[in-house]
Amino acid sequence: MRKPRAAVGSGHRKQAASQEGREKHTLGSSQAKPSAPDGLARQPEEVVLQASISPYHLFRDTAEVTAFRGNLLSWYDREKRDLPWRRQAEDEVDLDKRAYAVWVSEVMLQQTQVATVINYYTRWMQKWPTLQDLASASLEEVNQLWAGLGYYSRGRRLQEGARKVVEELGGHMPRTAETLQQLLPGVGRYTAGAIASIAFGQATGVVDGNVVRVLCRVRAIGADPSSTVVSQQLWSLAQQLVDPARPGDFNQAAMELGATVCTPQRPHCSQCPVQNLCRARQRVEQEQLSASQSLLGSPDIEKCAPNTGQCQLCPPPTQPWDQTLGVANFPRKASRRPPREVCSATCVLEQPRALGGARILLVQRPKSGLLAGLWEFPSVTLEPSEKHQYKALMQELQSWAGPLPAAGLQHLGEVVHIFSHIKLTYQVYSLALEGQTPVTTTPPGARWLTREEFHTAAVSTAMKK
Repeated sequence: MRKPRAAVGSGHRKQAASQEGREKHTLGSSQAKPSAPDGLARQPEEVVLQASISPYHLFRDTAEVTAFRGNLLSWYDREKRDLPWRRQAEDEVDLDKRAYAVWVSEVMLQQTQVATVINYYTRWMQKWPTLQDLASASLEEVNQLWAGLGYYSRGRRLQEGARKVVEELGGHMPRTAETLQQLLPGVGRYTAGAIASIAFGQATGVVDGNVVRVLCRVRAIGADPSSTVVSQQLWSLAQQLVDPARPGDFNQAAMELGATVCTPQRPHCSQCPVQNLCRARQRVEQEQLSASQSLLGSPDIEKCAPNTGQCQLCPPPTQPWDQTLGVANFPRKASRRPPREVCSATCVLEQPRALGGARILLVQRPKSGLLAGLWEFPSVTLEPSEKHQYKALMQELQSWAGPLPAAGLQHLGEVVHIFSHIKLTYQVYSLALEGQTPVTTTPPGARWLTREEFHTAAVSTAMKK
Protein backbone atom coordinates (compact mmCIF):
# COMPACT_ATOMS: atom_id res chain seq x y z
CA MET A 1 0.00 0.00 0.00
CA ARG A 2 1.49 3.32 -1.04
CA LYS A 3 1.94 5.78 1.80
CA PRO A 4 0.02 9.05 1.46
CA ARG A 5 2.16 11.84 0.07
CA ALA A 6 3.15 14.44 2.61
CA ALA A 7 3.03 18.06 1.60
CA VAL A 8 3.38 20.10 4.72
CA GLY A 9 2.90 23.78 5.65
CA SER A 10 2.76 26.54 3.06
CA GLY A 11 1.93 29.73 4.89
CA HIS A 12 0.92 31.32 8.14
CA ARG A 13 -2.27 29.97 9.68
CA LYS A 14 -3.66 33.14 11.18
CA GLN A 15 -7.36 32.36 10.95
CA ALA A 16 -6.84 28.80 12.09
CA ALA A 17 -4.84 29.87 15.12
CA SER A 18 -7.37 32.48 16.15
CA GLN A 19 -10.19 29.95 15.97
CA GLU A 20 -8.50 26.84 17.41
CA GLY A 21 -9.17 27.83 20.99
CA ARG A 22 -12.91 28.33 20.50
CA GLU A 23 -13.79 25.79 17.79
CA LYS A 24 -15.03 23.12 20.16
CA HIS A 25 -17.73 25.52 21.30
CA THR A 26 -18.71 27.18 18.02
CA LEU A 27 -18.05 24.64 15.28
CA GLY A 28 -18.17 21.24 16.94
CA SER A 29 -15.41 18.65 16.94
CA SER A 30 -16.64 16.26 14.28
CA GLN A 31 -15.12 16.05 10.82
CA ALA A 32 -17.67 15.04 8.20
CA LYS A 33 -16.65 12.18 5.96
CA PRO A 34 -17.84 11.89 2.37
CA SER A 35 -20.31 9.07 1.91
CA ALA A 36 -19.70 8.89 -1.81
CA PRO A 37 -16.41 8.31 -3.67
CA ASP A 38 -16.40 11.81 -5.16
CA GLY A 39 -16.58 13.41 -1.69
CA LEU A 40 -19.69 15.46 -2.47
CA ALA A 41 -21.63 14.52 0.66
CA ARG A 42 -22.77 17.57 2.59
CA GLN A 43 -22.07 18.13 6.26
CA PRO A 44 -25.16 18.25 8.52
CA GLU A 45 -24.79 21.97 9.20
CA GLU A 46 -24.95 22.70 5.47
CA VAL A 47 -28.51 21.40 5.34
CA VAL A 48 -29.53 23.87 8.04
CA LEU A 49 -27.96 26.75 6.15
CA GLN A 50 -29.55 26.16 2.75
CA ALA A 51 -32.61 28.31 3.45
CA SER A 52 -30.47 31.45 3.73
CA ILE A 53 -27.72 30.65 1.22
CA SER A 54 -27.95 30.87 -2.54
CA PRO A 55 -26.68 27.93 -4.64
CA TYR A 56 -24.55 30.54 -6.43
CA HIS A 57 -22.00 30.16 -3.61
CA LEU A 58 -21.84 26.37 -3.75
CA PHE A 59 -20.27 23.73 -5.96
CA ARG A 60 -23.34 22.13 -7.49
CA ASP A 61 -22.05 19.27 -9.63
CA THR A 62 -19.33 16.64 -9.78
CA ALA A 63 -17.74 18.17 -12.89
CA GLU A 64 -16.97 21.45 -11.11
CA VAL A 65 -15.45 19.68 -8.11
CA THR A 66 -13.42 17.32 -10.32
CA ALA A 67 -12.07 20.25 -12.36
CA PHE A 68 -11.17 22.19 -9.23
CA ARG A 69 -9.29 19.23 -7.73
CA GLY A 70 -7.46 18.34 -10.92
CA ASN A 71 -6.39 21.88 -11.82
CA LEU A 72 -5.25 22.68 -8.29
CA LEU A 73 -3.25 19.47 -7.82
CA SER A 74 -1.59 19.74 -11.25
CA TRP A 75 -0.51 23.28 -10.41
CA TYR A 76 0.75 22.20 -6.99
CA ASP A 77 2.84 19.39 -8.45
CA ARG A 78 4.56 21.95 -10.68
CA GLU A 79 4.83 24.95 -8.37
CA LYS A 80 5.02 23.81 -4.72
CA ARG A 81 7.81 25.30 -2.67
CA ASP A 82 10.66 23.13 -1.38
CA LEU A 83 10.31 23.42 2.41
CA PRO A 84 12.11 21.43 5.14
CA TRP A 85 8.95 20.11 6.82
CA ARG A 86 7.70 18.79 3.50
CA ARG A 87 10.92 16.88 2.95
CA GLN A 88 10.91 15.67 6.57
CA ALA A 89 7.42 14.18 6.32
CA GLU A 90 7.68 12.97 2.73
CA ASP A 91 10.78 10.90 3.45
CA GLU A 92 9.53 9.45 6.73
CA VAL A 93 8.06 5.94 6.69
CA ASP A 94 7.21 5.73 10.40
CA LEU A 95 3.66 7.11 10.78
CA ASP A 96 4.22 8.51 14.27
CA LYS A 97 7.39 10.32 13.26
CA ARG A 98 5.67 11.64 10.15
CA ALA A 99 2.71 12.91 12.16
CA TYR A 100 5.09 14.54 14.65
CA ALA A 101 6.93 16.34 11.82
CA VAL A 102 3.62 17.63 10.48
CA TRP A 103 2.38 18.63 13.92
CA VAL A 104 5.48 20.71 14.72
CA SER A 105 5.34 22.54 11.39
CA GLU A 106 1.63 23.29 11.63
CA VAL A 107 1.88 24.68 15.16
CA MET A 108 4.86 26.85 14.22
CA LEU A 109 3.15 28.14 11.09
CA GLN A 110 0.13 29.40 13.02
CA GLN A 111 0.42 33.21 13.19
CA THR A 112 3.96 33.05 11.71
CA GLN A 113 5.35 33.45 8.20
CA VAL A 114 7.14 30.62 6.41
CA ALA A 115 10.45 32.52 6.14
CA THR A 116 10.56 32.93 9.93
CA VAL A 117 9.60 29.33 10.68
CA ILE A 118 12.25 27.59 8.54
CA ASN A 119 15.19 28.11 10.92
CA TYR A 120 13.10 27.42 14.02
CA TYR A 121 11.75 24.20 12.55
CA THR A 122 15.20 22.99 11.51
CA ARG A 123 16.68 23.64 14.96
CA TRP A 124 13.69 22.04 16.70
CA MET A 125 13.84 18.83 14.69
CA GLN A 126 17.60 18.58 15.14
CA LYS A 127 17.23 18.94 18.92
CA TRP A 128 14.08 16.81 19.33
CA PRO A 129 13.71 14.52 16.29
CA THR A 130 11.06 12.31 17.93
CA LEU A 131 8.05 12.66 20.23
CA GLN A 132 10.03 10.88 22.93
CA ASP A 133 12.84 13.43 22.70
CA LEU A 134 10.43 16.34 23.06
CA ALA A 135 8.55 14.66 25.93
CA SER A 136 11.77 14.38 27.93
CA ALA A 137 12.77 18.03 27.40
CA SER A 138 12.24 20.70 30.05
CA LEU A 139 9.85 23.62 29.60
CA GLU A 140 12.86 25.91 29.97
CA GLU A 141 14.51 24.28 26.95
CA VAL A 142 11.29 24.53 24.93
CA ASN A 143 10.85 28.22 25.77
CA GLN A 144 14.48 28.88 24.98
CA LEU A 145 14.24 27.42 21.48
CA TRP A 146 10.82 29.01 20.88
CA ALA A 147 11.99 32.48 22.00
CA GLY A 148 11.26 35.02 19.28
CA LEU A 149 8.65 32.88 17.52
CA GLY A 150 5.77 34.45 19.46
CA TYR A 151 2.59 32.99 20.94
CA TYR A 152 4.64 31.01 23.44
CA SER A 153 1.75 28.87 24.67
CA ARG A 154 1.96 27.02 21.35
CA GLY A 155 5.35 25.53 22.21
CA ARG A 156 4.25 24.65 25.74
CA ARG A 157 1.12 22.87 24.52
CA LEU A 158 3.10 21.05 21.85
CA GLN A 159 5.32 19.59 24.53
CA GLU A 160 2.32 18.78 26.73
CA GLY A 161 0.84 16.90 23.80
CA ALA A 162 4.07 14.99 23.17
CA ARG A 163 4.16 13.91 26.82
CA LYS A 164 0.58 12.72 26.65
CA VAL A 165 1.31 10.64 23.53
CA VAL A 166 4.36 9.07 25.16
CA GLU A 167 2.96 8.56 28.67
CA GLU A 168 -0.71 7.78 27.97
CA LEU A 169 -1.00 6.67 24.33
CA GLY A 170 1.92 4.29 24.10
CA GLY A 171 3.94 6.61 21.90
CA HIS A 172 1.43 6.43 19.04
CA MET A 173 -0.27 9.49 17.60
CA PRO A 174 -4.07 9.35 17.20
CA ARG A 175 -4.84 8.45 13.59
CA THR A 176 -7.93 10.54 12.79
CA ALA A 177 -8.88 14.21 12.95
CA GLU A 178 -11.58 13.40 15.49
CA THR A 179 -9.27 11.61 17.94
CA LEU A 180 -6.40 14.06 17.45
CA GLN A 181 -8.68 16.91 18.47
CA GLN A 182 -10.20 14.99 21.36
CA LEU A 183 -6.98 13.65 22.87
CA LEU A 184 -4.23 16.22 22.32
CA PRO A 185 -4.06 19.55 24.21
CA GLY A 186 -4.02 22.63 22.01
CA VAL A 187 -5.03 20.71 18.86
CA GLY A 188 -8.15 22.23 17.34
CA ARG A 189 -10.11 21.43 14.23
CA TYR A 190 -7.61 22.89 11.76
CA THR A 191 -4.46 21.31 13.22
CA ALA A 192 -6.21 17.96 13.64
CA GLY A 193 -7.36 18.00 10.03
CA ALA A 194 -3.92 18.96 8.75
CA ILE A 195 -2.17 16.15 10.62
CA ALA A 196 -4.81 13.57 9.72
CA SER A 197 -4.84 14.40 6.02
CA ILE A 198 -1.10 14.94 5.49
CA ALA A 199 0.33 12.24 7.74
CA PHE A 200 -2.42 9.60 7.66
CA GLY A 201 -4.23 10.24 4.39
CA GLN A 202 -7.66 10.91 5.93
CA ALA A 203 -9.99 12.67 3.49
CA THR A 204 -10.81 15.61 5.71
CA GLY A 205 -10.79 19.25 4.68
CA VAL A 206 -8.98 22.07 6.48
CA VAL A 207 -9.61 25.80 6.69
CA ASP A 208 -6.88 28.29 7.57
CA GLY A 209 -6.53 31.95 6.63
CA ASN A 210 -5.23 31.12 3.16
CA VAL A 211 -8.03 28.64 2.46
CA VAL A 212 -10.61 31.15 3.70
CA ARG A 213 -9.38 33.66 1.12
CA VAL A 214 -9.33 31.12 -1.74
CA LEU A 215 -12.82 29.78 -1.03
CA CYS A 216 -14.34 33.22 -0.47
CA ARG A 217 -13.05 34.38 -3.84
CA VAL A 218 -13.82 31.22 -5.78
CA ARG A 219 -17.43 31.29 -4.54
CA ALA A 220 -17.82 35.10 -4.14
CA ILE A 221 -18.42 34.95 -0.40
CA GLY A 222 -18.28 38.50 0.90
CA ALA A 223 -19.81 38.17 4.37
CA ASP A 224 -17.61 38.21 7.48
CA PRO A 225 -15.63 34.93 7.34
CA SER A 226 -15.31 34.85 11.13
CA SER A 227 -19.09 34.61 11.61
CA THR A 228 -20.49 31.22 12.56
CA VAL A 229 -22.64 30.89 9.42
CA VAL A 230 -19.80 31.69 7.00
CA SER A 231 -17.24 29.66 8.94
CA GLN A 232 -19.47 26.58 8.87
CA GLN A 233 -20.04 26.99 5.14
CA LEU A 234 -16.31 27.31 4.46
CA TRP A 235 -15.63 24.08 6.36
CA SER A 236 -18.40 22.40 4.40
CA LEU A 237 -16.91 23.58 1.10
CA ALA A 238 -13.43 22.41 2.16
CA GLN A 239 -14.81 18.97 3.00
CA GLN A 240 -16.68 18.78 -0.29
CA LEU A 241 -13.60 19.70 -2.34
CA VAL A 242 -10.84 17.68 -0.64
CA ASP A 243 -9.49 15.01 -2.96
CA PRO A 244 -10.04 11.58 -1.37
CA ALA A 245 -7.05 10.11 -3.24
CA ARG A 246 -4.59 12.86 -2.24
CA PRO A 247 -6.10 14.71 0.73
CA GLY A 248 -2.81 15.93 2.21
CA ASP A 249 -1.56 17.27 -1.09
CA PHE A 250 -4.91 18.87 -1.84
CA ASN A 251 -5.08 20.69 1.50
CA GLN A 252 -1.52 21.89 1.11
CA ALA A 253 -2.24 22.98 -2.46
CA ALA A 254 -5.18 25.10 -1.32
CA MET A 255 -3.01 26.75 1.34
CA GLU A 256 -0.15 27.20 -1.11
CA LEU A 257 -2.47 28.88 -3.59
CA GLY A 258 -3.59 31.37 -0.96
CA ALA A 259 -0.04 32.01 0.23
CA THR A 260 1.59 32.56 -3.17
CA VAL A 261 -1.07 33.42 -5.78
CA CYS A 262 -4.42 34.32 -4.20
CA THR A 263 -2.75 36.78 -1.82
CA PRO A 264 -4.56 39.38 0.32
CA GLN A 265 -3.50 42.33 -1.84
CA ARG A 266 -2.54 42.29 -5.51
CA PRO A 267 -3.36 38.61 -6.20
CA HIS A 268 -1.84 37.05 -9.32
CA CYS A 269 -5.05 35.97 -10.99
CA SER A 270 -3.39 35.23 -14.34
CA GLN A 271 -1.34 32.50 -12.61
CA CYS A 272 -4.29 30.92 -10.81
CA PRO A 273 -5.04 27.31 -11.82
CA VAL A 274 -8.74 27.64 -10.89
CA GLN A 275 -9.41 31.08 -12.38
CA ASN A 276 -12.12 29.70 -14.70
CA LEU A 277 -14.08 28.54 -11.64
CA CYS A 278 -13.63 31.79 -9.71
CA ARG A 279 -16.79 33.81 -9.19
CA ALA A 280 -14.81 36.79 -7.88
CA ARG A 281 -12.99 36.97 -11.20
CA GLN A 282 -16.30 36.69 -13.04
CA ARG A 283 -17.62 39.59 -10.98
CA VAL A 284 -14.59 41.72 -11.87
CA GLU A 285 -15.16 41.02 -15.57
CA GLN A 286 -18.84 41.86 -15.18
CA GLU A 287 -18.07 45.19 -13.50
CA GLN A 288 -15.48 46.07 -16.15
CA LEU A 289 -17.94 45.27 -18.91
CA SER A 290 -20.63 47.39 -17.28
CA ALA A 291 -18.22 50.30 -16.94
CA SER A 292 -17.02 50.17 -20.55
CA GLN A 293 -20.36 49.76 -22.32
CA SER A 294 -23.68 51.56 -22.18
CA LEU A 295 -25.97 48.65 -21.51
CA LEU A 296 -29.70 48.63 -20.99
CA GLY A 297 -29.40 45.55 -18.81
CA SER A 298 -26.69 43.78 -16.90
CA PRO A 299 -24.19 41.50 -18.69
CA ASP A 300 -25.29 37.90 -18.97
CA ILE A 301 -23.22 36.64 -16.05
CA GLU A 302 -24.61 34.61 -13.19
CA LYS A 303 -25.32 36.46 -9.96
CA CYS A 304 -26.40 35.51 -6.50
CA ALA A 305 -30.21 35.52 -6.44
CA PRO A 306 -31.60 34.14 -3.16
CA ASN A 307 -35.30 33.51 -3.09
CA THR A 308 -36.05 35.76 -0.14
CA GLY A 309 -34.06 38.28 1.83
CA GLN A 310 -30.33 38.87 1.97
CA CYS A 311 -28.07 35.90 1.29
CA GLN A 312 -25.95 35.27 4.37
CA LEU A 313 -22.82 34.75 2.29
CA CYS A 314 -23.04 37.99 0.31
CA PRO A 315 -21.52 41.27 1.49
CA PRO A 316 -23.94 43.40 3.51
CA PRO A 317 -25.60 46.31 1.66
CA THR A 318 -23.39 48.68 3.65
CA GLN A 319 -20.34 47.35 1.77
CA PRO A 320 -20.86 48.10 -1.93
CA TRP A 321 -18.50 46.84 -4.61
CA ASP A 322 -15.14 48.66 -4.61
CA GLN A 323 -13.82 48.89 -8.15
CA THR A 324 -10.26 49.46 -6.93
CA LEU A 325 -10.14 46.17 -5.00
CA GLY A 326 -11.12 43.76 -7.76
CA VAL A 327 -11.20 40.17 -6.51
CA ALA A 328 -9.95 41.46 -3.16
CA ASN A 329 -13.54 42.54 -2.48
CA PHE A 330 -13.76 38.93 -1.26
CA PRO A 331 -13.47 38.45 1.62
CA ARG A 332 -13.90 41.86 3.19
CA LYS A 333 -11.65 42.35 6.18
CA ALA A 334 -13.56 42.42 9.43
CA SER A 335 -13.03 45.51 11.55
CA ARG A 336 -10.72 44.88 14.48
CA ARG A 337 -10.68 46.55 17.83
CA PRO A 338 -7.47 48.46 18.50
CA PRO A 339 -5.06 46.70 20.86
CA ARG A 340 -5.33 47.41 24.55
CA GLU A 341 -2.59 49.80 25.71
CA VAL A 342 -0.41 48.81 28.65
CA CYS A 343 2.55 50.64 30.19
CA SER A 344 5.40 48.95 32.03
CA ALA A 345 8.53 50.25 33.75
CA THR A 346 11.50 47.91 33.36
CA CYS A 347 15.13 48.08 34.39
CA VAL A 348 18.36 46.61 33.07
CA LEU A 349 20.14 45.99 36.36
CA GLU A 350 23.82 45.23 35.73
CA GLN A 351 26.86 44.17 37.71
CA PRO A 352 29.70 45.45 35.49
CA ARG A 353 32.42 43.91 37.67
CA ALA A 354 30.87 40.59 38.57
CA LEU A 355 33.08 37.54 38.74
CA GLY A 356 33.52 36.11 35.26
CA GLY A 357 32.37 39.30 33.51
CA ALA A 358 29.49 41.76 33.56
CA ARG A 359 26.09 40.27 34.34
CA ILE A 360 22.46 41.43 34.11
CA LEU A 361 19.50 40.38 36.22
CA LEU A 362 16.58 38.44 34.75
CA VAL A 363 13.47 37.26 36.56
CA GLN A 364 10.97 34.63 35.47
CA ARG A 365 7.39 35.48 34.54
CA PRO A 366 4.45 33.58 36.08
CA LYS A 367 3.65 30.10 34.75
CA SER A 368 0.42 31.32 33.13
CA GLY A 369 -0.71 34.35 31.17
CA LEU A 370 1.19 36.51 28.69
CA LEU A 371 4.74 35.23 27.96
CA ALA A 372 4.28 32.53 30.61
CA GLY A 373 7.53 31.16 32.04
CA LEU A 374 9.83 33.41 30.01
CA TRP A 375 12.62 35.51 31.51
CA GLU A 376 12.63 39.31 31.53
CA PHE A 377 14.20 42.35 33.15
CA PRO A 378 12.51 43.24 36.45
CA SER A 379 9.34 45.16 35.55
CA VAL A 380 6.22 46.68 37.04
CA THR A 381 3.01 47.27 35.10
CA LEU A 382 1.57 50.77 35.45
CA GLU A 383 -1.31 52.85 34.21
CA PRO A 384 -0.16 55.21 31.42
CA SER A 385 -0.74 58.18 33.74
CA GLU A 386 1.23 56.68 36.66
CA LYS A 387 3.62 59.27 38.11
CA HIS A 388 5.35 57.08 40.68
CA GLN A 389 6.95 54.48 38.40
CA TYR A 390 10.42 55.37 39.68
CA LYS A 391 9.51 54.40 43.27
CA ALA A 392 7.52 51.31 42.22
CA LEU A 393 10.34 50.07 40.03
CA MET A 394 12.93 50.50 42.81
CA GLN A 395 10.77 48.44 45.16
CA GLU A 396 10.55 45.69 42.54
CA LEU A 397 14.32 45.71 41.99
CA GLN A 398 15.07 45.54 45.71
CA SER A 399 12.71 42.59 46.13
CA TRP A 400 15.02 40.64 43.83
CA ALA A 401 18.48 42.07 44.52
CA GLY A 402 18.34 43.59 48.01
CA PRO A 403 19.29 47.21 48.92
CA LEU A 404 20.25 49.28 45.87
CA PRO A 405 21.58 52.81 45.25
CA ALA A 406 18.43 54.61 44.08
CA ALA A 407 20.45 57.58 42.88
CA GLY A 408 21.92 55.49 40.06
CA LEU A 409 18.61 54.70 38.35
CA GLN A 410 18.58 56.35 34.91
CA HIS A 411 15.72 56.61 32.44
CA LEU A 412 16.93 55.60 28.95
CA GLY A 413 13.75 56.01 26.88
CA GLU A 414 10.88 53.81 25.80
CA VAL A 415 10.37 50.71 23.67
CA VAL A 416 6.99 49.84 22.12
CA HIS A 417 6.10 46.22 21.37
CA ILE A 418 2.85 45.10 19.76
CA PHE A 419 1.35 41.77 20.76
CA SER A 420 -1.75 40.41 19.02
CA HIS A 421 -4.11 42.25 21.37
CA ILE A 422 -1.84 44.48 23.47
CA LYS A 423 0.29 47.52 22.71
CA LEU A 424 2.91 47.45 25.46
CA THR A 425 5.07 50.51 26.07
CA TYR A 426 8.15 49.85 28.19
CA GLN A 427 9.67 52.79 30.06
CA VAL A 428 13.26 51.57 30.17
CA TYR A 429 15.68 52.32 33.00
CA SER A 430 19.21 51.20 33.78
CA LEU A 431 21.09 50.78 37.01
CA ALA A 432 24.75 49.73 37.28
CA LEU A 433 26.05 48.37 40.59
CA GLU A 434 29.44 50.09 40.44
CA GLY A 435 31.84 49.51 43.27
CA GLN A 436 29.44 47.39 45.29
CA THR A 437 29.96 43.92 46.63
CA PRO A 438 28.89 41.57 43.81
CA VAL A 439 25.55 39.86 44.34
CA THR A 440 26.20 36.14 44.44
CA THR A 441 22.88 34.80 45.67
CA THR A 442 19.40 35.39 44.28
CA PRO A 443 15.94 34.23 45.31
CA PRO A 444 14.14 31.53 43.29
CA GLY A 445 12.94 32.86 39.95
CA ALA A 446 15.90 35.19 39.40
CA ARG A 447 19.29 34.75 37.75
CA TRP A 448 22.31 36.81 36.73
CA LEU A 449 23.41 36.23 33.12
CA THR A 450 26.17 37.51 30.89
CA ARG A 451 25.07 39.36 27.75
CA GLU A 452 25.98 36.32 25.69
CA GLU A 453 23.85 34.08 27.91
CA PHE A 454 20.99 36.57 27.67
CA HIS A 455 20.80 36.27 23.90
CA THR A 456 20.44 32.47 24.07
CA ALA A 457 18.06 32.40 27.06
CA ALA A 458 14.28 32.00 26.96
CA VAL A 459 13.55 35.72 26.64
CA SER A 460 10.93 37.41 24.50
CA THR A 461 11.55 39.58 21.45
CA ALA A 462 10.39 42.58 23.49
CA MET A 463 13.23 42.07 25.99
CA LYS A 464 15.77 41.76 23.18
CA LYS A 465 14.51 45.07 21.82
